[in-house]
Amino acid sequence: MREGPDIARIASLVGDPARANMLNALMGGTALTASELALEAGVSLPTASSHLSKLMDGGLLTLASQGRHRYYGLAGPQVAGMLEAIIGVAEAVGPKRVLRQENEIRLSPSAISHFAALGIEIDSKAKRPICRACLDWSVRRSHLAGALGAAILDKVIVKKWARRDKDSRAVVFSPKGKQEFERVFLA
Repeated sequence: MREGPDIARIASLVGDPARANMLNALMGGTALTASELALEAGVSLPTASSHLSKLMDGGLLTLASQGRHRYYGLAGPQVAGMLEAIIGVAEAVGPKRVLRQENEIRLSPSAISHFAALGIEIDSKAKRPICRACLDWSVRRSHLAGALGAAILDKVIVKKWARRDKDSRAVVFSPKGKQEFERVFLA
């Protein structure tokens, strides 16, 4: 047995489908009750309680009591970052689950033409989704994910409107770059 972090233990906690659904539900940044998490996971309340206990013991969740209610949340940005990384890997190499209809984002023909005119080609046959909403845990709002989001980011970096921060995942716009981005993409 090797010394160091027990990766397998954390992976087994996150790898269970019910627990993965619970953790994913908490990525929105809102604390949820055991009942709400049971619904997200598609399990009974006693089963959810057992899963939540394991996640608490593993240090992945926090618990806050307010009156008679108990609210679960992610233990911190490290946990959220780990989940985002797993989601990214699953998106790139794993099988895809079917999205619910209300979560889908589709591009109209005029949008496809608009992006093509900007030099951003949309590959409808790519493995990666063209576009989807992705909730960023750190700022608690959705951003554009998928091939289109990546292509827009690449365009912004190539045009030197923005740069990637060396110490984080942040993208920092120059004042002129921000103006150009807004002119091209938000006008």
